[in-house]
Amino acid sequence: MKIGFNLLLWTGHVTEENFPVIEKLKAAGYDGVEIPIFDVSNAAHFATIGRVLRDNGLEATAVTVLPDEAHNAISPDAANRQGAIDHLKRVLECAHNAGVQTLCGPYYQVLGQFTGKYPTEEELNRAAEVHRAISPVAEAAGVKCAIEALNRFESHLLNTMEQAASYAKRVDHANFGTMYDTFHANIEEKCPFTAIETVYNSGKLNHVHISENDRGTPGRGHINITEQIQKLKSLGYDGWMTIEAFGGSLPDLAAATRVWRDFFPSPDQVYLEGIEVIKKAWNA
Repeated sequence: MKIGFNLLLWTGHVTEENFPVIEKLKAAGYDGVEIPIFDVSNAAHFATIGRVLRDNGLEATAVTVLPDEAHNAISPDAANRQGAIDHLKRVLECAHNAGVQTLCGPYYQVLGQFTGKYPTEEELNRAAEVHRAISPVAEAAGVKCAIEALNRFESHLLNTMEQAASYAKRVDHANFGTMYDTFHANIEEKCPFTAIETVYNSGKLNHVHISENDRGTPGRGHINITEQIQKLKSLGYDGWMTIEAFGGSLPDLAAATRVWRDFFPSPDQVYLEGIEVIKKAWNA
């Protein structure tokens, strides 16, 4: 098992000014960081990030989204679906340059965009067409795909582990899988332990996010994070457990994640306490 921390707590685009944070996470005992890949205009920039991570003895995963309707994998417009393919290829180039192992996130639809209806077979097939196109590209880049089911207030295509596991099988590529997120499961799953069994037994579990019910410090909310980590371990999961928390320092991201108040006194509390929660749960 490896412990990571999502850099979205500080930035949506990692630059030199964020490098001291990377050093702090290494000093705290993290194995790696999760890099946001939203700005794909300069793929060479991510090679610099990769070098900094290697110099600090850290590994990397990444998170991305589809930015707008012109890059929407479930769009009825073929040009927009091609836009999604093209965008994800650029994301994968950036990820490869940074040495990313796993690309997670809801890169199947535009966040917060709804039809007002249940997900349709047409939408699922359109998205699968996009992901079948990029899966071999990701494999060649050395990056596993881990699509993320979100809660119903952020997306409509995939909300549960049953849906996500079924979708990964629909795509039907060895390099394409899904992930588990404690925050989204807290909203959508009737039983988190059953959900964990469902996704693990599908053979498609490529990543895990540890996130508290208020998106704050793990262990200070009401999600039974310790028990869920122990369940994952008991089943045989031995991959990344990456902490994901959000604050108000980035107005656009705060608005997108519905952060309307402070959840912790400082980011230091989140990453220092969070890693201990994971370690104690794993070793108990």
